[in-house]
Amino acid sequence: MRRKITDKLLRWKSQAADRMPMLVYGARQVGKTYAIKEFGREFYKNMIYVNFELDVGISPYLDGNISPEKIINVLEGYYHEKIIRSETLIFFDEIQACERALTSLKYFAEITPEYHVIAAGSLLGVALNRSKFSFPVGKVLIEHLYPMDFEEFLWAKGKDLLVSEIRAHFIENTAISEILHKEALNEYYDYLVTGGMPAVVKTQLTKEVPFTAEEVKNLILNSYVSDMAKYAGSSESVKIKGAYDSLPAQLAKDNRKFQYKLIKTGARASLYGESIDWLISSGIVLKCVKCEHGYMPPVAYQDLSGFKLYMNDIGLLSSRTGISLQSFAAGGMNQYAGALAENYVACALAANGKELMYWESKSIAEVDFLIIKDGGVIPIEVKSSNHNRSKSLVSYNEKYKPKYMIRISSKNFGFENNIKSVPLYSVFAIGETE
Repeated sequence: MRRKITDKLLRWKSQAADRMPMLVYGARQVGKTYAIKEFGREFYKNMIYVNFELDVGISPYLDGNISPEKIINVLEGYYHEKIIRSETLIFFDEIQACERALTSLKYFAEITPEYHVIAAGSLLGVALNRSKFSFPVGKVLIEHLYPMDFEEFLWAKGKDLLVSEIRAHFIENTAISEILHKEALNEYYDYLVTGGMPAVVKTQLTKEVPFTAEEVKNLILNSYVSDMAKYAGSSESVKIKGAYDSLPAQLAKDNRKFQYKLIKTGARASLYGESIDWLISSGIVLKCVKCEHGYMPPVAYQDLSGFKLYMNDIGLLSSRTGISLQSFAAGGMNQYAGALAENYVACALAANGKELMYWESKSIAEVDFLIIKDGGVIPIEVKSSNHNRSKSLVSYNEKYKPKYMIRISSKNFGFENNIKSVPLYSVFAIGETE
């Protein structure tokens, strides 16, 4: 399946002699291994693939000297394959299982930048599970891979022409034909249920598989729970799971600010703060921080005590809540559709590299997201339908006078009253022109 990270990897490959190793990390099952392997097969003469979790026999050879010359000799001898500078891709997968390999990236950057080295690992291991050796700060390029966004989902379904039409009308602010508008909305509803985990998308599109898409999503959710026990102590993992399990209820509220009391009676930040930090560091959830003002730079006006949490994949949220495509067809989604739409937008903005922030004014008015775009702070309001009246957006406009505002809904493209109307299916294009 086509992934956007391939373009980033190609730019990295074409860099001059000062190239640094690249570290691709993200939550489990987002497609790191598949994307990098496909890149290696297509754009290199050969590839040395090292999986430190599967092949534990390689790690002892890296206990001592980890100079690039030593590692190259070890890899050539172990895998019986020649490593050619600039023509061989060295791929260290599950690098969190070998701390010395992670540290070695520093020396590849400093001594032999002509070797092409990519490492991949889960956020859990790379960020949280280092006990002896330091992270090679400043010596690696870091790319965070998220689940497939809606554009990649459409690519997987062979809808490239629809993608081109969506992007063109986003840029022009002109309405797309009603036929394409309805088609794109139907695909959006399908994506809400399927999500962007590559294994789930593949299962959905390939009928000759032993599992259903729903079963694959449950396997992923269970693997997340297993990781909680693996990387955290028994008492801490109980709190982590409790915080994670509260997310559907957190998002069901009109005010989606995270409330500890929804985890359990008497829960508070002092008890669950580390658990939430663990979920964020693992990539399992996305954090959206409250801003008290819409001035530049918005990070200067953040209130870190106020935040919202979203699941990292909209399909997993649908699975957790028992939502199916039939739920939308039956018209029974009015109460929770707004929560799904907001979580979907959070995932799309994060995948586009946007820091997640929202604006709240004395608990009276709230704008769902703020992004830095076109030299200023742009407010974003999310609606699940085409009923688009909002006092909060009017209040924000009167106070901060932004260049323009964005309203995401099921309405067609357009621009009126300083509001750019962005259909739900075109969120992937926000930030595209930057």
